[in-house]
Amino acid sequence: MPAPRLRSASALILVSALAAVGLGSAAAPAAAATIPVGSGSYSDVRPAGASGPTTNTGAPVTPKVTPAAKDKPVPTNDWWSSLAFQRYGDNPHSTPMYGHPLTYQATRGGLEVGYPTSSAVGGDGRQYEFAHKADLTLGLTGLNSPDTRADDWSDWTVTPYWSDGTRTLRTTIGHGMPYVYAKGSGGNAQITTAAAPTVFADQGNVLGVTVAGHHYALFAPTGSDWNVSGSTVTAGLGSKDYFSLAVLPSTDALATFKKYAFSFVTGSKATWSSEAGTVKATYALTTEAKEGAERGTLQALYRHQWLHTTDPLTPYTYVSPRGTMKVREAASFSTSQRASGVLPALPKSSGVETARLRGYLNEVANASDPFSGATDTYWTGKALGRLAQLVPVADQIGETANRDKLLGLMKGRLQDWFTAGGVSEFSYDKDWKTLTGYPASYGSDTELNDHHFHYSYYVYAAAIVAQYDPAWAADSAWGGMVKTLVRDAANPSRTDAAFPFLRGFDVYAGHSWASGHQGFAAGNNQESSSESTNLSAGLVLWGAATGDTSLRDLGTFLLTTEAEAISQYWFDADQQVFPSSYGHDTVGMVWGSGAAYATWWTANPEEIHGINVLPVTAGSMHLGRKKDAIKRNIAEMERENGGPAVEWRDLLWEFESIADPGAAKTKWDAGHAGYTPEQGESKAHTYHWINTLDTLGAPDASVAGDIPTSAVFTKGTVRTYAAHNHGSTARTVTFSDGGKLIVPARSTATGTGTGGGDPDPDPDPPTGNTFQLRTGGVLTTAIGTTAGSDTIASAGGGNHDGAPHTPQTYEVKNVTGALKAAAATSFRLQLDAGSAVGLGQQARISYDLTGDGTFERTETYHYFATDPVAGWEEYTQARGLKSATGTLGALKDGTVRLEVWNAIGNGTAKILTGTDRSSLVIPFQ
Repeated sequence: MPAPRLRSASALILVSALAAVGLGSAAAPAAAATIPVGSGSYSDVRPAGASGPTTNTGAPVTPKVTPAAKDKPVPTNDWWSSLAFQRYGDNPHSTPMYGHPLTYQATRGGLEVGYPTSSAVGGDGRQYEFAHKADLTLGLTGLNSPDTRADDWSDWTVTPYWSDGTRTLRTTIGHGMPYVYAKGSGGNAQITTAAAPTVFADQGNVLGVTVAGHHYALFAPTGSDWNVSGSTVTAGLGSKDYFSLAVLPSTDALATFKKYAFSFVTGSKATWSSEAGTVKATYALTTEAKEGAERGTLQALYRHQWLHTTDPLTPYTYVSPRGTMKVREAASFSTSQRASGVLPALPKSSGVETARLRGYLNEVANASDPFSGATDTYWTGKALGRLAQLVPVADQIGETANRDKLLGLMKGRLQDWFTAGGVSEFSYDKDWKTLTGYPASYGSDTELNDHHFHYSYYVYAAAIVAQYDPAWAADSAWGGMVKTLVRDAANPSRTDAAFPFLRGFDVYAGHSWASGHQGFAAGNNQESSSESTNLSAGLVLWGAATGDTSLRDLGTFLLTTEAEAISQYWFDADQQVFPSSYGHDTVGMVWGSGAAYATWWTANPEEIHGINVLPVTAGSMHLGRKKDAIKRNIAEMERENGGPAVEWRDLLWEFESIADPGAAKTKWDAGHAGYTPEQGESKAHTYHWINTLDTLGAPDASVAGDIPTSAVFTKGTVRTYAAHNHGSTARTVTFSDGGKLIVPARSTATGTGTGGGDPDPDPDPPTGNTFQLRTGGVLTTAIGTTAGSDTIASAGGGNHDGAPHTPQTYEVKNVTGALKAAAATSFRLQLDAGSAVGLGQQARISYDLTGDGTFERTETYHYFATDPVAGWEEYTQARGLKSATGTLGALKDGTVRLEVWNAIGNGTAKILTGTDRSSLVIPFQ
């Protein structure tokens, strides 16, 4: 959300091109009832003069759903929400909906379907779009429905419904679905194309057509026959009521897609787990066989998904605004990611001067108005967040009086909001099944915007209170109201009759959406992805503090998933998503159709870059996954700004410190005396953050602890392990690199990974177990920044799976180290097959423990199938071991060898050298 309350005209040039927006007038309240929840309460009627959901002209609006769905909580803030939330009075159908790879728009005559494969850059070069353009409309002959309603939905699919009194049509559409499944009555199946189609296959009930350069297959029941007349294609359904279509990656895919044409998707569901530092998720479709017994299907995975799956994928791909989508031939797939950790605050370090920090803390704690005049949900939340960041910081230096004063301020303001009947309260809307805070802001009432942004601060602040006062957080006290906010913004239940499942978070897209109604030509949007992850981090801390492992693990899943989506779709970390014609390295807003270097309220570069950073908390460490992307981000901001940040400089210093702590500290040292903190920040927090990271090093996302409240920091070759234990007994936290840390009860500890904890760490230097690749066949512990590459020879069309074939070999000799308990080899290798199809690179790591020329241990990993799109892709040990021989022992003047070759295919590939993006970590210390 924005810092200023007004939007400048220059900033709205782009936004107005996407859609017109407006706020409505207030609806009259009815007699109110108070709903008690523990010590708190909410109202079931809005305050006098307040408004709920409206059209853009201010008319009250209720969910546009069928009678079959009237009692189901409507998932606003989704990719298809305009089906159910009629924001514009003259459009009773929908605005464009971006399912990817297909796009859709409901009309009187049925469902427009498009497959945009080329981008347009507009808005003075600030916006790229793969805009919806109908290739065809799926319907029934004569269908003329006055509206389109949502009839059913699941995690990432929806079923729109049309009826004109004679004909009825239902279609099922979804993310990653190349098919549209239709059920109709009262008319023949009808496909109306944007131009006369070219028929490339005619098999009676199966017709292959090309429209606007895109290939589609049309499927009618067996015994039917498609008839083409100009741009109208029809088929009688006989006694059946179903038909379908699919967009094909190529015409030769027809046979594969025909196989699943009558395996109709009836639902979608994501499940997840978080254990031992790993987040696993499974995305499954349920299907119904309309003909025969086939129940499988085809689905397209987004980049953030296929980067983290080892499930087999087909060679088929699709174009999307999120980069290449890859096709899976199955009804489900699974992903596995290293968890993103969260701490209540960065740990104590020797780089922070107690007296100086105390002075900064006093400025906040003794302010005449610590809430800066905030009255609405958003700005109150920002103020709560600012105070919450300082509570653990004050505790670290023994400032118990300031700590408790800050806690008291937070409790008082939370309790005001958590009690109905005052000047601020939460009100439940039984029609929309949502909880809205009043006074509202930024359309959180009339458009149901941003609930996950606003409420993130309340949940996070409550989690910090719970850490110090568990009794306050009990369900019978104030915890029940915290959980009610969670149910509104991020409900993990699909059976809760009062709130929808995960209102804002799109489990398949991997991120949240901000608009409640999705009423834009460009689809839905999200600007401040960092405020979305603030909610996830708050869930981790709340769940850990209250013993609610289900909410804790939900938070870890949401945070880890969205962290990868942000990295790819907001920051283009791998430089594989933004179109080549787009001239920006980052975006402020992601839309269904693309993205924009913009915000809702300003064109100022500092805020465009900073909006996806704030608030900076110890839940922001996930941003350190791709440090090169942060450096590009800061460099672009300074180019666009004509120099270093002036506005929001504290946020951008903190952001830079996640990648380059030394550079950020230099800027802090030079500029800390002459700036005004961003409204959710304080000098106390910024000073503590920058100096702590300068001392401990940047967050190291390559290592995770076996509890969600843990992190690792690396400075040079030195790793510092940190964890917070919310429990009542001491515990040992084990990290993915084998490091261990003993953490006392209800405490944060840091250490060197050897088992002990140290509140004021002075880490011992490690022996060096991380090697970078250098052109010339060298593995080295030296840190490089100049990228190079080596060519991996072709497999020559042969199959060399498991057997090195003219490999690129990298080696290091005279290595000495002790084997780490429970540790394993890990690597990350950047590969690029260019446009070559069907290549797969394979790695083998060999250990000669004594340097005598005999390799006692070899590990061969499953090959990595590169895509035929130019750009680096990452191959890691997560592909899994194919085979291993021998056993590891102590290394004494030993040799470590890495071999990389093309296991399959008929073309060369490249491997990145010279930087930490290609590295090998051996399980020794």
